[in-house]
Amino acid sequence: MTSQTLNVPNPEQIRRAPKVLLHDHLDGGLRPGTIVDLALAQGYDALPEAEPDKLGIWFREAADSGSLERYLETFAHTCAVMQTREALVRVAAECAEDLAEDGVVYAEVRYAPEQHLEGGLTLEEVVEAVNEGFREGENRARANGHRIRVGALLTAMRHAARALEIAELANRYRDLGVVGFDIAGAEAGYPPTRHLDAFEYLKRENNHFTIHAGEAFGLPSIWQALQWCGADRLGHGVRIIDDIDIADDGSVTLGRLASYVRDKRIPLELCPTSNLQTGAAASYAEHPIGLLRKLHFRATVNTDNRLMSGTSMSQEFERLTETFGYTLDDMQWFTVNAMKSAFIPFDERLAMINDVVKPGYAELKSEWLFRQTATTSGSSSMTG
Repeated sequence: MTSQTLNVPNPEQIRRAPKVLLHDHLDGGLRPGTIVDLALAQGYDALPEAEPDKLGIWFREAADSGSLERYLETFAHTCAVMQTREALVRVAAECAEDLAEDGVVYAEVRYAPEQHLEGGLTLEEVVEAVNEGFREGENRARANGHRIRVGALLTAMRHAARALEIAELANRYRDLGVVGFDIAGAEAGYPPTRHLDAFEYLKRENNHFTIHAGEAFGLPSIWQALQWCGADRLGHGVRIIDDIDIADDGSVTLGRLASYVRDKRIPLELCPTSNLQTGAAASYAEHPIGLLRKLHFRATVNTDNRLMSGTSMSQEFERLTETFGYTLDDMQWFTVNAMKSAFIPFDERLAMINDVVKPGYAELKSEWLFRQTATTSGSSSMTG
């Protein structure tokens, strides 16, 4: 058995491995039990199931249904119970706890403040409540022996007209827990160029932003996000595969846009399980991440909506390991890519890579040596 073979991680090692998450929606990752609790406390009686286990199953089945209406309905329920300060603090704290328990050491979690105003909160009160929750969750995680740092990404909805307002909000809180800006929502019919004023403002302020692009739509969405809007990262970006040609002999030719994305090291926030649900890929084996990894794009692994996809960072890596035979070296490569692409200062990213990520993987990669030693010692003592 070679060290390379032993370097393929088992589920327990994947869970312990330090992971970095760049694309995760706060309203897509609630605990089913929390949804039930908050619905009862707030008098929300429209949940499709009253028992947490059944509710969790309903969310996953709705997301897998192939019906856009039913998929969007899932977020109507989570957002409905996230309209008070107490609810936002709780949801954000539990998010940080859950990610830390799963071995995530750094996460950027996004949410749209404009979707949490129905209970009378202001945009500022929403941001402050979520930030408070993230700090509380970080502290609870530390008390349980886990370390995590969570930054917030403020999202504007691309079908609405508040992008500049949310961009200004992100800028005001940039040193108070908010690390960047995002736009989300249906790509078709709502190009990112509708919000150029927000992106121009952020560039003038030297602030960071990512754009949902190249998920349900295609290359025009990616091109606009990069060349018109100036996105630092691509939220999903999986459709860049449409600009890559694979010949019958296996040779690969990159189009101009794909070459630009790879040459400029533009990060792709890939979400494999979510992409299967939305039809961007038919199976894990056919997901573009396999080819993008081979071609050395700046690919990262993400969860998108943990509740709707019934997933976690560990589960995403388990599926990729089973499908592509990825080793701990591959996991480290994806993780370092993500940490390089984070929206925190360079020196802090470097410290996370050198002091947290690399040592964590080095320890995991060395374990097979001790298992081999123990086996050899046991055989020797039996022989003697």
